[in-house]
Amino acid sequence: MSLDLLIPFGILLVLVIYLIYTRTKFEKEVVDLYEKKFDEWKKNSTIEQEKTSCKILVGLVFKTDYKVDIELLDESVEATLKKGKFGIKNLKDN
Repeated sequence: MSLDLLIPFGILLVLVIYLIYTRTKFEKEVVDLYEKKFDEWKKNSTIEQEKTSCKILVGLVFKTDYKVDIELLDESVEATLKKGKFGIKNLKDN
């Protein structure tokens, strides 16, 4: 191989290595910058969200003549009902 072709290929090889190095360096800097911004965003966005309680259907109430029957769909509330810890809301007035 002659020296005439070796010089351009050498320059091309050096140029390719330089471009690969600068691109990886740039990508690393961008990733570090975005990670830093994300960490700052996480610190500044710690807004406490209100915990809202949601209604869950756990039973049905039926009236038969003068008797009220409660049929439970979830038996975990049976103890609460036995203790008498429940509220009564009239939806007709709302």
